[in-house]
Order: sequence, then structure tokens, then C-alpha cells
Amino acid sequence: MTATIRTRMGDGHAVALSRDDLRRDLVDGSQEAARRAKIPVLDGADIDHLAEIFAYPGRIAGVEPGHEVVLTKDGCANTLYGGQMSSGVGIPLAREQGVRLMERAFGFDTMEIGHPDYSFKPAKPLVALEQLCMAQAQLDCVVPLFYGAMPNMGLYFRPDGPFANPADLLPDGRIEEARAAQLEAAARLRDDILYVSRAMDEVGADGIDIDTTASAGDAEFLATLQAVEELATHTDLAIEVGMATELVLGFHGELDYKGRRLAGLWPHQQLAVVEQAGAHLFGPAITTKTNKSVPWNVARACTFVKECSRVAEIPIHANVGMGVGGVPTVEVQPNDVVTRVGVALVEIGRADGL
Repeated sequence: MTATIRTRMGDGHAVALSRDDLRRDLVDGSQEAARRAKIPVLDGADIDHLAEIFAYPGRIAGVEPGHEVVLTKDGCANTLYGGQMSSGVGIPLAREQGVRLMERAFGFDTMEIGHPDYSFKPAKPLVALEQLCMAQAQLDCVVPLFYGAMPNMGLYFRPDGPFANPADLLPDGRIEEARAAQLEAAARLRDDILYVSRAMDEVGADGIDIDTTASAGDAEFLATLQAVEELATHTDLAIEVGMATELVLGFHGELDYKGRRLAGLWPHQQLAVVEQAGAHLFGPAITTKTNKSVPWNVARACTFVKECSRVAEIPIHANVGMGVGGVPTVEVQPNDVVTRVGVALVEIGRADGL
């Protein structure tokens, strides 16, 4: 075993940690999550296991046989034909070809159709074309196919949308106007999620992936929960709700869902309202801190995810994309740490999927 462990910082830069420094970062990261969310820290056995994962000398890590989990994916084929500046590789493929490649060459357990803009608002006027893509992919593929998009409520505010922008109103102290604008936008967002999701249901989609939820705060979360409740009641779609970050921001501040205030919810609390709305999969998202080591970030993420797994009644698919779940915030992901993130969230966080 080497005296130092090669790992990364949250911004992707390579660093070497002593074994004492590694363990200190693991403990500190877990304690930071536990203190903020008032949840248990990782126990000694978990810290020991995490230390073994990061001390493993091989470049690529993997779970033990029998611990494999289901993979769901946001963006999916978009990362193949997209340019490198958008985290893609720029391969000249059609979206339908990319979906088949992800299924047949890369072995994904599920796959997803998503518009390049990847939000419900721009997908709505193109929904007939999106339906055609989904219908064709259903004929070509065996794995379950989701339709994915972000709520992205910011697109509904000026200058991109019709409603007054709270970011302009709040600095002027126009709090009630800002709150009213958020509620107007949330109502339109809810209707758009339902419109697009019902259209996908009509052509045989297996599920809906509502991704990066609550990026615009508690009003966006409320719109999503209301749409999920309607879809869970009136369709057979599998509904996955992936979050934007570990804490729901209170841009409105006074909104609740069935008596539960939405601002300030941590992942295990977000899970509770998502389950109440009727979703079938939950994706906690833990933001990576770029000035901390990957082990610190992973221990922090595992602490949040383990508590979700402990209380969950639905599968937990932890988010491990760029800048969340302990994954560095960098365009081209280094596999040496990304594979360790996956192992840790499954074997320590007890995630059902990634």
C-alpha cells in the first residue's frame, strides 16, 4: 500500500493525500452534512470502507459482484452528439442512433429521450417531433425509455418569459410582487410539465424524468410536486424526480406542500414530499465543493444519501453528474474518482441506482 493516496479536488485538480489527511477529510465531510441536516454521521465502519475505496491503487474502481445497481440517465444521447463545450464528445450521430448506442454498446439499464435544450418550456412547442422520436425509439429499443427535461422555472421570467423577474423585484424590496410572479410562473410550469408528459404517455413512453428540480427554489419545487401528483394519479408513467441541490432555497419562502414547508428541506425531507406526491424514483443531488477534496465531498454526499436510503419507500438514484454527488466540477470527468464516487454511493450510501 502506498504512503500517499492520489485523488482529486472538487475542481478536478490532482492531489496527493496522506492516509491521515484522507481519513480527516472523510470524517470532516460527513460531520458537515450531519451538522447541517441534523442526521447521523457515517459510522467508523463506513469511514474505514471509504478509506479503502480511495486507497485502492487501481485507476478504476467497481462494486463487488452482486452489488450492481440500475442506471438512469439525464441527457443520455445528447452527450454523444453535443460539442465538448457542453460536456459532450461531438460524435455526428442522430439522437435516435445515440439512444440505441447507449443501450447496445454501453449497456445502460434505462435510456432517455430529451430535447437538446432539455427543459419543458422549449420542448412544449416541439412536442409533436419529440413524440415521433419517442415512438420510433420505442420500436428500436428493449430497455425502458424515459422522457427527460428540467422544470427550469427561470425561463418563465423576463427577458425569456412573460412574467416579472423576481431577481429584479427583490432588490427593490418588492417582495409581494416577487412572490406573486413566482406563483404565476409556477402555475404555467406545472401546466407545461403536464402537457409534455401526457404527450409522451400517448406514444408509449415508459416514464418521465423531471431533472434538476427546484433549481429556482421552492415555487419550482411546488409546481413539480403538483404535476407529479396529477401524473401519478392519471397515468401509468414511472416518475423520477431528480433534485438540483441538497437544500431547497426559499426564493418565495412561504410555500408548502400538504402542510410541509418547502424552503429549507434537506434530501431526506425532499424525499418525503416527493413520495407523498406519488413519484416512483428519487434522485438526491449533493453539490460538490470545489475547494474541498473529492473524499471530503463523497463522505458528505454519502451521509445525505445514506439517510435517504434509510427512510425511503421508493428507490434512491443518487445524482452523480458533473458537480454533484462528489463528482468534480469539470467538463471532462476523471474516471479515477468518478468510479470511486459510484462505488461509495452504492456501498456506503446504499443507493438503489445512479
